[in-house]
Amino acid sequence: MKEKMKEIVEQYEKIHKTGLNLKYFSDFNDFDDGFKQSSMFKEKKLIIINNLLSNTDFRDKFSDKLNDLLKTDDIILIYQEADFNKNTSLYKALKKKAKTQEFEVLEGQRLKSWITKEFKKYDREVSADVVQELVNSIGNDLWAMSNEIKKLVSYKKNIKIEDVKLLIRSKVETDIFKTIDAIASKNKKQALELIHKHLEKGDSPLYLFSMINYQFRNLLIIKDLIDKCKPYNIIIKKTGLHPFVVKKTYSQCIKFDLQELKKIYQKIFQIDLDMKTGKVDQATALDLLVAEI
Repeated sequence: MKEKMKEIVEQYEKIHKTGLNLKYFSDFNDFDDGFKQSSMFKEKKLIIINNLLSNTDFRDKFSDKLNDLLKTDDIILIYQEADFNKNTSLYKALKKKAKTQEFEVLEGQRLKSWITKEFKKYDREVSADVVQELVNSIGNDLWAMSNEIKKLVSYKKNIKIEDVKLLIRSKVETDIFKTIDAIASKNKKQALELIHKHLEKGDSPLYLFSMINYQFRNLLIIKDLIDKCKPYNIIIKKTGLHPFVVKKTYSQCIKFDLQELKKIYQKIFQIDLDMKTGKVDQATALDLLVAEI
C-alpha cells in the first residue's frame, strides 16, 4: 500500500512540479479549509487523507459533503491502514463511486511468491530455504521484508540461508505482538512455541511476562475507549501511546470483548503475584498464563 501511495505521489509530482498543491490531512476542519483554497498555477490538487474511515468525526463530516467532493476536478486519495466498520454509508458509497484498491495481508504461498518476485527485481534467484528463513524471521511485514531484501542483495549475489541468519536479526526477540495475536486467536500451541523461542533466545521470563502484561493493559484501555465510541485520533491522544502501538493494539481489540479482557488482566495480576512470591517458577508461569487464557 505504501508503494502504491508513493507511485501516485511521484506521478503527480512529475506533472505538477511545484509540489505546492500536494496536501496531507487527518482533521476535517483542516481538510475543509484546504479543499476550499484555490489551487495555485491552476494545478489540480492531490489531497491525501489517512485513516478517514476509522475517524468517526472526520468520516461523518466528510460523508455530509460527499456529493460536492465527488464533483471536484481535484484528486482525493484516502489511505486507510486502521481497521474500520465496512457497514458505514460512506464506505459503501466510496466503493461504488470511487476507484478503490485493497491490499490484503499476504500469508503462506502468496507471501513466499511475493518475496521471490522481490529478489527477481534485483536479478537474484533464491532457494526455497532462503525464502522460508525470511518468513520465519520477518513474518508478513512487507515494508520490513523489502528493506531486508535490499540489504541482502547489496551484500552478495549468491544469497544462502547462512547470509539471512547473519544479516537479519529474528523478530522473535522483540515481536511480542505475534505472541499476543496467537493468544488472542486462542492458538495456545503457537503462543507457547513463540514464548519458548523467546526463552531460547535468552529473553528473561520476567521481561516476557511484563511485555504481555503491558500489552493486555493497553488492550483493556483501548477496548474501553472503542466501546465508548472514541475516534481513533482521540484514542492516540488519551492513551499517550506511540501511534504504532495504538495501531497494532487497535486491530487486536476486535478479538476480545471488554469483560473477557478484564478477566484476563485479573489472571495476569494473580500469576504475577504468584511468580513474585515464589509460588510458581517464572517459565512455568508463562505456560500457565497461556493455558488459562
